[in-house]
Amino acid sequence: MPLSLYLLAMAVFAMGTSEFMLAGLLPDIASSLDVSVGTAGLLASVFAAGMIVGAPLMAGLARRWPPRSSLLAFVLLFAATHVVSTLTTNFPVLLAARVIAALANAGFLAVALTTAAMLVAADQKGRALAVLLSGTTVATVVGVPGGAVLGTLLGWRATFWAVALLCLPAAFGVAKGIPVRTVAAPQDGPSGPALRSEIAQLAKPQLILVMSVGALVNAATFGTFTFLAPIVTDTAGLAELWVPVVLVLFGLGSFLGITVAGLLSDRRPGLVIAIGGPLLLLGWIALATLAAHPAALLVLVFAQGALSFALGGTLIARVLYEATGAPTMGGSYATAALNIGAAGGPLLAATTLGPGRGDLGPVWTSSLLIAIVLILVLPLLRVFTARVSQA
Repeated sequence: MPLSLYLLAMAVFAMGTSEFMLAGLLPDIASSLDVSVGTAGLLASVFAAGMIVGAPLMAGLARRWPPRSSLLAFVLLFAATHVVSTLTTNFPVLLAARVIAALANAGFLAVALTTAAMLVAADQKGRALAVLLSGTTVATVVGVPGGAVLGTLLGWRATFWAVALLCLPAAFGVAKGIPVRTVAAPQDGPSGPALRSEIAQLAKPQLILVMSVGALVNAATFGTFTFLAPIVTDTAGLAELWVPVVLVLFGLGSFLGITVAGLLSDRRPGLVIAIGGPLLLLGWIALATLAAHPAALLVLVFAQGALSFALGGTLIARVLYEATGAPTMGGSYATAALNIGAAGGPLLAATTLGPGRGDLGPVWTSSLLIAIVLILVLPLLRVFTARVSQA
């Protein structure tokens, strides 16, 4: 894999840290800006919405720019929003900064996914995607716990400063490591296919199916991940100090899973889906059944992180294969699928929580979502593998 892919992953690491770190900082932010914790929670909601809307919007705006220019602009804009966030004492300004940060993040990821696919051979999209998204998994292992510790010691503003500083070497890497042009010779005109032609790819049933299934897997993943803390402390009866340990285990599993997806998703996607899908369903059911036992909880969290990202990474790679007719917008379709799941899963899981319901509703929700995935995918497995030999 080219060095430039790892430089893109560095930026994804900084952005992933910013996205996931917020949950542990909300009480401090609420106290500092004199708002309720519920109001501070809007920061997470608007970020998720901005990621979903921003992926196609920002990719469409930047599609005629050289990839290096658009990637550099997005990462610098992302850094600037974090500087503004550290300096403001006004909650609406912080809220607006998070919206702009989400748009920059979505635009960067959409362009980066497309660029990553263009930096490698046509049949290595899955491997390229795995390298890129490893930045997200490393963020869950290192960035998020590190941000939580920094926020505890020095306050939430210090964590935002740290993310802004992380963006600087990432920006330097993009400027030095990404070619000015990565897209092959244009097909439908002097600058490539028309935007209308690329959007028309969304009418392909195969593309919609793969995007939908990828979103469902990500919804299952984040539906439980978001509510792991009460499962650790209340259901398993572990001390609060175990929460970051469990999150790190999930992150380590996700890193393993995305690595496996990179090795297999280009040439053996059917193997990942046919084996990983049923195992993932059994894992969620086992977690819902055995979560009260700490040892089982720790093992299953690691396993579910690995299986979720192996299956999810493979399906998102399929989006890039199905969207080859949209060379500048395909990455935004993959980004939208990822973030629709990441936003929708926790919302759906939250409906299962409440007085007298316990903490395992989200895990059963994840089980149901994966059951739906298997019902959709297994009878149509050829749809998810047919393009491999053609890519």
